[in-house]
Amino acid sequence: MTQNAPLTPDVHLDPDADFDVQDFLPFLLSRAAELSSLDFQTLYKGRYGMLRAEWRVMFHLGVYGTLTAKEIGKRASLHKTKVSRAVAKLAERRWITRARDEQDRRAEHLELTTAGQKVYEDLKAHAAAHDRKLAANFEKKEIELLRRMLRQLAS
Repeated sequence: MTQNAPLTPDVHLDPDADFDVQDFLPFLLSRAAELSSLDFQTLYKGRYGMLRAEWRVMFHLGVYGTLTAKEIGKRASLHKTKVSRAVAKLAERRWITRARDEQDRRAEHLELTTAGQKVYEDLKAHAAAHDRKLAANFEKKEIELLRRMLRQLAS
């Protein structure tokens, strides 16, 4: 019978260690993400009828310009079916254009339309305000540390 390998070489499982799920990092991160996203979700959903994947696709196009669905999925950590559905919905609303890649007929180059750019700019301004509101709960050094630690966990 083989024993499971430790999570990392320097992590040891201690059955006697106190464990509180309320302090479990994945639980805390998930809860913080959910709660901190609710106001913004109300905005993009209420104002534009968007789902989470749709605004994430739109933001990637707004920030990086023309991308393929595959590139968006990789950058946004979104499954290809979620990206595909979001792209279809955004194209239906005429917020993005889709142009076939002549070298790879399976790929499409996606880009914001003028109307899509206006929606993106509006949401970006609201996202920045929401970010400032969340950051106001911390001192400047704390928010810098929090952002650095979250980027480190996400990499």
